[in-house]
Amino acid sequence: GTVEFLASDLTTYKKYCADHAQMVQEERSHNKGKDLKVGNDLEFIRFLESMILKKKYSPVAILAQIEKENLTFRTKVCFKTIYNYINNGLLLNVQKKNMPMSRKRTEKAVDKKRQARSHIHTSIEERPKEIYDRLVYGHWELDTVESGKGDKTCLFVFTERCTREELIFKAAGKNQQCLIKILDRLERRLTAPVFRGTFKSITCDNGVEFLDMDAMEKSYYNKVMKRTKVYYCHPYNACERGSNENANKLIRRWIPKGSHISDFTDQYIKDVEEWINNYPRKIFGYLSSAEYKALHLAM
Repeated sequence: GTVEFLASDLTTYKKYCADHAQMVQEERSHNKGKDLKVGNDLEFIRFLESMILKKKYSPVAILAQIEKENLTFRTKVCFKTIYNYINNGLLLNVQKKNMPMSRKRTEKAVDKKRQARSHIHTSIEERPKEIYDRLVYGHWELDTVESGKGDKTCLFVFTERCTREELIFKAAGKNQQCLIKILDRLERRLTAPVFRGTFKSITCDNGVEFLDMDAMEKSYYNKVMKRTKVYYCHPYNACERGSNENANKLIRRWIPKGSHISDFTDQYIKDVEEWINNYPRKIFGYLSSAEYKALHLAM
């Protein structure tokens, strides 16, 4: 704590200073502990920054990708260490806001008006219990990703419950007509029998774009046999479409809230869809949805 002072006659003298001693002690306490595992491994640091900033991967997914591709680095860390480096500002080009799902302050809950629903809709309570087991391919959840203010363009997002396969369709508006066109186009592309086997059921919320249950279920080819079965969640229960909501968070990594979806090309939307289907999933032992689907259908 000894500091050199300057006297009024411009001579110097040394004296103990408690404030300086405290500052030195606090600095030393911050620097104590083990050295950083990453050290001066610039190759690993650049790899982390590239995967987070360019490919929008989380630390867990980054480590899974390293193992999957048998990449070798001098540094070996766990995902918690990567999070600590980011939170402490040790990766110069990566900040907390760059993380795929940065924590945000929760807003105070507000009372919402109940949305009226037609009594002819089939409730999720009538959905067969086997769908909850996620063992059979072909049961989907459906939701809409909205654009920013001033833009009517939206995305209709289908998420398969068993494999978490993702289908994303860009539409000119959030309405029933656009959705029916998408379903009709899918049925024409797959043929009616394949469509019925691929889309055994669809679970959606009570949005205005999903109100016409009969039109969603009615086949483009066969006016008697239905092409799928539609179930409706309880109002304001997004947890009943949990896979769908999680997939929407992945979409938001590439299409942030408030942005105009019309500004993104159809090819960009398909690239996002492909990225999601090839993203490592912890629930599948870090296999992607595409890889897990191939294994599941081969069984």
